[in-house]
Amino acid sequence: MTHTDISSEPHMHLKADMARLFYRKRLINFALPLLLLSYLTYVFFAFDVPDLWAKASWKNANTLVSDSYSYKTHVTRDNRNGEVRVAIEGERKGAYLAGEAPAWVTLGETTVIDLQNGHEVIFGPETIRYTIPGYGVVRATPSRSAGVQVELPAGEVPEWINASKNRLSITTDAGRLTITRNRAEVFRYFTGWELFFFTLDSPYHGMGPVALLQRAAQGEAGAIWDAFWNNKMWRHADVAWAMGETLLMAVLGTFGAGIVALPVAFLATRNFMPLRSLRFATRRLFDFLRGVDSLIWTVVLARAFGPGPLTGALAILITDTGTFGKIFSEALENVDQKQIEGVQSTGAKPLQRYRFGVIPQITPVLLSQLLYFLESNTRSATIIGAITGGGIGLLLTQAIITQKDWEEVAYYMVLIVLMVMVMDWFSGWLRRRLITGETESANG
Repeated sequence: MTHTDISSEPHMHLKADMARLFYRKRLINFALPLLLLSYLTYVFFAFDVPDLWAKASWKNANTLVSDSYSYKTHVTRDNRNGEVRVAIEGERKGAYLAGEAPAWVTLGETTVIDLQNGHEVIFGPETIRYTIPGYGVVRATPSRSAGVQVELPAGEVPEWINASKNRLSITTDAGRLTITRNRAEVFRYFTGWELFFFTLDSPYHGMGPVALLQRAAQGEAGAIWDAFWNNKMWRHADVAWAMGETLLMAVLGTFGAGIVALPVAFLATRNFMPLRSLRFATRRLFDFLRGVDSLIWTVVLARAFGPGPLTGALAILITDTGTFGKIFSEALENVDQKQIEGVQSTGAKPLQRYRFGVIPQITPVLLSQLLYFLESNTRSATIIGAITGGGIGLLLTQAIITQKDWEEVAYYMVLIVLMVMVMDWFSGWLRRRLITGETESANG
């Protein structure tokens, strides 16, 4: 074998190794996306996405969204005695006084409801008429014995009219008319959150900002605030109290967990606890506490302590004790022993060594994690409150269950988002203040 042949053998082996390495990389680069695509395809059919998409009702979704920023005024007639009532959202707290109605409703023996753009509903003594531009006049005569007798214009019945023997429902862009044997009801939608500031029975209802400022300057500021704060429709005082309960759950649960977890974390570290069995037991305890979700702890504790914000705070405390215990124990294992030895050289006792040699080292980690979890638990407390019967979560759940006041759902969601934003800003400001000593945010 020549000298050239001998020297070329390592190069041939290296070239072969590189070829195999590149082949393996190409195989992985193609296999991983293919595996991910196969899994997504399986999930697509396993969850029957095509059938779910076919069953989706975008009309209902659109109605739900529109209800979050609009309200409806109900004009209801009792077909048995001819009595007509007008109420916002159909609630007793938003009802107009007897004989009173908004400008687009003319009360009398024959009630005329102007839905704008040519749409008009007339409650006659016997027959109800709905004039629909471009379609005609729909007549309906409710009767206890014959049900609802409907007369429609000639031609095909459109989709927005649903007529049966005992019920007539007409839904147009101007509003909705529903007629049964005993009741006829017209809904008309308006944009905004009506009666958000003052209810109909308040002397300040309908006043503009200038008029309110004038009344306040005349010494009625307290009365104006009381009328707003005790609004029977929106219950601002109850909402503020619920927000306070939510924050209370988050604060008590988070800082309570930090207070409990810090001393126990010493038992889970190698450099502070020489007994291996005790370290193992403490770490498994932390695993158990954080392994069970706070929602599960909420259900368990609710059976023991009953509903309320304290139950939610305890659920957060238990779960976060496990999480903080793991985080703090890892931070304790990474402390600088020289600083502890320096404190010990001064003749400090064990507790003093921990206080002045250990705690200052882990304080940044401790504060950072506490403040981060405080922000996160503010969101979690909303869901926990829905289960424990406390906080803004309870009001949100009640509003969702009723399925009629979605503008209240939007109101509560806006408050929750604002609360989380404020807590995010506050925790960031406090973190910078305590850890880095900054007094102002660099980015605002």
